[in-house]
Amino acid sequence: MRFLTMIENNYLASIQKQFLYYKTIAEKAIDQLEPEQLFATVNEDTNSIAMIIQHLAGNMLSRFTDFLTSDGEKEWRNRDREFEELISNKTELMALWQKGWDCFFNAINALTPEQLANIVYIRNEGHTVVEAVNRQLAHYPYHIGQIVFYAKMLKSTEWNSLSIPKNKSNAYNADKFAQDKSIKNFTDDELNRLK
Repeated sequence: MRFLTMIENNYLASIQKQFLYYKTIAEKAIDQLEPEQLFATVNEDTNSIAMIIQHLAGNMLSRFTDFLTSDGEKEWRNRDREFEELISNKTELMALWQKGWDCFFNAINALTPEQLANIVYIRNEGHTVVEAVNRQLAHYPYHIGQIVFYAKMLKSTEWNSLSIPKNKSNAYNADKFAQDKSIKNFTDDELNRLK
């Protein structure tokens, strides 16, 4: 296997794990809330968690439907409506969330190393596949961070930490350094911890 192909394969495996990690983080935050809290806003300029989910799903469906062959900003997408209260119950909201992620992962999981340099368009601007995916690797965790932060604020009882809990960094590091050195994605251990 040529060196570049090895890097490309590692990239594809890495992004699949990274996106799964962030999806899981959001779901673990959402699971800690009462259903009605998903629709709460603190003021008219603030998006509820539901609106953020609608936006993420809308983005995923638009960007990754026919990912390699059509512009990522589909004519049928109405981005402004994603920030309105379109859904009023958790079941429908989470079905939309899953629909968006299914579309995304179907596109990402089908990619081959040879396609990473292909050009795709988002709003008529060309990106390599790597650039388009990296754009979303910045965009989705940005909003997932909002979901987690908002969930922590809304939670009325004890919060179950999704990362290293406060005052536990030394213990976490001691555990990591007690293990043999290895080459792996950080999400391997983190996804197991979040189960």
